[in-house]
Amino acid sequence: MCKDLELEKQKAIYLNRNPRDVITSGFYYWRAIQCVRNPDTFEQYFEWFLQGNVTFGSRFDHIHGWLQMRGKENFLIVSYAELYRDIRASVEKITQFLGKRLGPKEFNSVLKNIPFEVMKTNKMNNFPLAPDSFTDHSKVQLMRKGAIGDWKHHFAVAQSEIFDKIHKEKMVGLPQGFFPWES
Repeated sequence: MCKDLELEKQKAIYLNRNPRDVITSGFYYWRAIQCVRNPDTFEQYFEWFLQGNVTFGSRFDHIHGWLQMRGKENFLIVSYAELYRDIRASVEKITQFLGKRLGPKEFNSVLKNIPFEVMKTNKMNNFPLAPDSFTDHSKVQLMRKGAIGDWKHHFAVAQSEIFDKIHKEKMVGLPQGFFPWES
Protein backbone atom coordinates (compact mmCIF):
# COMPACT_ATOMS: atom_id res chain seq x y z
CA MET A 1 0.00 0.00 0.00
CA CYS A 2 2.80 2.44 0.86
CA LYS A 3 4.34 1.79 -2.54
CA ASP A 4 1.07 2.76 -4.27
CA LEU A 5 0.90 5.99 -2.27
CA GLU A 6 4.43 6.84 -3.33
CA LEU A 7 3.58 6.23 -7.00
CA GLU A 8 0.60 8.55 -6.71
CA LYS A 9 2.98 11.35 -5.69
CA GLN A 10 5.25 10.83 -8.70
CA LYS A 11 4.85 13.04 -11.74
CA ALA A 12 4.86 11.72 -15.28
CA ILE A 13 5.24 13.54 -18.58
CA TYR A 14 3.89 11.73 -21.63
CA LEU A 15 5.38 12.82 -24.94
CA ASN A 16 2.78 12.23 -27.63
CA ARG A 17 4.29 11.83 -31.09
CA ASN A 18 2.71 11.10 -34.44
CA PRO A 19 2.81 7.30 -34.62
CA ARG A 20 3.72 7.49 -38.31
CA ASP A 21 6.94 9.22 -37.27
CA VAL A 22 7.33 6.67 -34.47
CA ILE A 23 7.18 3.90 -37.09
CA THR A 24 9.76 5.64 -39.26
CA SER A 25 12.14 6.32 -36.37
CA GLY A 26 11.62 2.84 -34.98
CA PHE A 27 12.55 1.24 -38.28
CA TYR A 28 15.94 2.94 -38.34
CA TYR A 29 16.58 2.42 -34.65
CA TRP A 30 15.57 -1.22 -34.21
CA ARG A 31 17.29 -2.50 -37.33
CA ALA A 32 20.63 -1.70 -35.74
CA ILE A 33 20.07 -3.11 -32.26
CA GLN A 34 21.72 -6.53 -32.09
CA CYS A 35 19.69 -8.03 -29.23
CA VAL A 36 16.30 -7.88 -30.98
CA ARG A 37 14.80 -9.16 -34.21
CA ASN A 38 15.77 -6.70 -36.95
CA PRO A 39 13.43 -5.71 -39.77
CA ASP A 40 14.76 -6.31 -43.28
CA THR A 41 12.59 -3.63 -44.90
CA PHE A 42 10.46 -0.67 -43.95
CA GLU A 43 7.42 -2.60 -45.19
CA GLN A 44 8.19 -5.44 -42.79
CA TYR A 45 8.59 -3.11 -39.82
CA PHE A 46 5.36 -1.30 -40.78
CA GLU A 47 3.47 -4.62 -40.62
CA TRP A 48 5.09 -5.60 -37.33
CA PHE A 49 4.19 -2.21 -35.85
CA LEU A 50 0.53 -2.40 -36.89
CA GLN A 51 0.29 -5.90 -35.41
CA GLY A 52 1.93 -4.77 -32.15
CA ASN A 53 4.67 -7.28 -32.89
CA VAL A 54 7.54 -4.93 -31.99
CA THR A 55 9.71 -4.45 -28.93
CA PHE A 56 7.54 -3.08 -26.11
CA GLY A 57 4.34 -4.21 -27.88
CA SER A 58 1.44 -2.32 -29.39
CA ARG A 59 1.78 1.44 -29.62
CA PHE A 60 -2.01 1.64 -29.64
CA ASP A 61 -2.22 -0.20 -26.30
CA HIS A 62 0.61 2.00 -24.99
CA ILE A 63 -1.35 5.17 -25.77
CA HIS A 64 -4.56 3.84 -24.23
CA GLY A 65 -2.68 2.73 -21.11
CA TRP A 66 -1.06 6.07 -20.48
CA LEU A 67 -4.19 8.04 -21.26
CA GLN A 68 -5.87 6.46 -18.27
CA MET A 69 -3.82 8.99 -16.31
CA ARG A 70 -5.35 11.93 -18.22
CA GLY A 71 -6.81 14.58 -15.95
CA LYS A 72 -4.68 13.70 -12.92
CA GLU A 73 -2.64 16.51 -11.45
CA ASN A 74 0.57 14.46 -11.56
CA PHE A 75 0.31 13.75 -15.30
CA LEU A 76 1.20 16.05 -18.19
CA ILE A 77 0.82 15.38 -21.89
CA VAL A 78 3.11 17.25 -24.27
CA SER A 79 3.03 16.67 -28.00
CA TYR A 80 6.31 16.34 -29.86
CA ALA A 81 4.95 18.79 -32.44
CA GLU A 82 4.23 21.34 -29.70
CA LEU A 83 7.72 20.91 -28.27
CA TYR A 84 9.29 21.10 -31.73
CA ARG A 85 7.42 24.26 -32.73
CA ASP A 86 7.70 26.25 -29.49
CA ILE A 87 10.51 25.08 -27.25
CA ARG A 88 10.25 28.10 -24.93
CA ALA A 89 6.53 27.60 -24.19
CA SER A 90 7.06 23.85 -23.75
CA VAL A 91 9.90 24.34 -21.27
CA GLU A 92 7.78 26.84 -19.34
CA LYS A 93 4.86 24.38 -19.29
CA ILE A 94 7.07 21.50 -18.11
CA THR A 95 8.89 23.50 -15.41
CA GLN A 96 5.56 24.81 -14.10
CA PHE A 97 4.16 21.26 -14.02
CA LEU A 98 7.25 20.07 -12.11
CA GLY A 99 6.89 22.95 -9.66
CA LYS A 100 10.30 24.28 -10.53
CA ARG A 101 11.33 27.86 -11.04
CA LEU A 102 14.33 28.46 -13.26
CA GLY A 103 16.31 31.63 -13.08
CA PRO A 104 17.06 33.41 -16.36
CA LYS A 105 20.52 31.85 -16.62
CA GLU A 106 19.17 28.30 -16.02
CA PHE A 107 16.25 28.83 -18.38
CA ASN A 108 18.54 30.10 -21.15
CA SER A 109 20.85 27.13 -20.60
CA VAL A 110 17.92 24.75 -21.11
CA LEU A 111 16.86 26.62 -24.26
CA LYS A 112 20.43 26.52 -25.56
CA ASN A 113 20.85 22.77 -24.97
CA ILE A 114 17.42 21.39 -25.84
CA PRO A 115 17.30 21.80 -29.64
CA PHE A 116 17.55 18.49 -31.44
CA GLU A 117 20.74 19.36 -33.33
CA VAL A 118 22.49 20.30 -30.08
CA MET A 119 21.44 17.08 -28.36
CA LYS A 120 22.42 15.06 -31.42
CA THR A 121 26.01 16.31 -31.15
CA ASN A 122 26.23 15.44 -27.45
CA LYS A 123 28.86 12.71 -27.24
CA MET A 124 26.74 10.76 -24.74
CA ASN A 125 24.01 10.21 -27.33
CA ASN A 126 23.87 7.77 -30.23
CA PHE A 127 25.41 4.91 -28.24
CA PRO A 128 29.12 5.75 -28.50
CA LEU A 129 29.85 3.69 -25.40
CA ALA A 130 27.59 0.73 -26.19
CA PRO A 131 29.47 -2.50 -26.96
CA ASP A 132 29.45 -3.80 -30.52
CA SER A 133 27.53 -6.84 -29.30
CA PHE A 134 24.61 -4.52 -28.49
CA THR A 135 24.52 -2.30 -31.54
CA ASP A 136 25.80 -2.01 -35.06
CA HIS A 137 27.50 1.37 -34.75
CA SER A 138 27.51 1.82 -38.51
CA LYS A 139 23.68 1.75 -38.60
CA VAL A 140 22.29 3.15 -35.37
CA GLN A 141 21.72 6.70 -34.33
CA LEU A 142 19.51 7.20 -31.31
CA MET A 143 18.94 10.71 -32.56
CA ARG A 144 18.62 10.54 -36.34
CA LYS A 145 16.54 13.47 -37.62
CA GLY A 146 14.04 14.61 -35.01
CA ALA A 147 11.84 15.93 -37.80
CA ILE A 148 8.09 16.13 -37.89
CA GLY A 149 6.57 14.44 -40.92
CA ASP A 150 9.56 12.37 -42.06
CA TRP A 151 7.08 9.51 -42.44
CA LYS A 152 5.91 11.17 -45.69
CA HIS A 153 9.24 10.14 -47.25
CA HIS A 154 8.74 6.48 -46.28
CA PHE A 155 5.04 5.61 -46.44
CA ALA A 156 3.50 4.50 -49.72
CA VAL A 157 0.00 5.84 -50.37
CA ALA A 158 -1.48 2.41 -49.62
CA GLN A 159 0.42 2.23 -46.30
CA SER A 160 -0.87 5.64 -45.31
CA GLU A 161 -4.44 4.58 -46.05
CA ILE A 162 -4.02 1.31 -44.12
CA PHE A 163 -2.50 3.16 -41.18
CA ASP A 164 -5.31 5.74 -41.11
CA LYS A 165 -7.96 2.99 -41.06
CA ILE A 166 -6.27 1.00 -38.27
CA HIS A 167 -5.42 4.10 -36.24
CA LYS A 168 -9.03 5.29 -36.40
CA GLU A 169 -10.29 1.87 -35.25
CA LYS A 170 -7.75 1.50 -32.44
CA MET A 171 -8.05 5.05 -31.11
CA VAL A 172 -11.85 5.20 -31.00
CA GLY A 173 -13.08 6.88 -27.85
CA LEU A 174 -10.06 9.10 -27.33
CA PRO A 175 -10.62 12.85 -27.10
CA GLN A 176 -10.86 15.00 -30.21
CA GLY A 177 -7.68 17.00 -30.65
CA PHE A 178 -5.46 14.54 -28.80
CA PHE A 179 -3.74 13.81 -32.09
CA PRO A 180 -2.78 17.30 -33.34
CA TRP A 181 -1.29 15.91 -36.54
CA GLU A 182 -4.80 14.89 -37.66
CA SER A 183 -6.25 18.40 -37.63
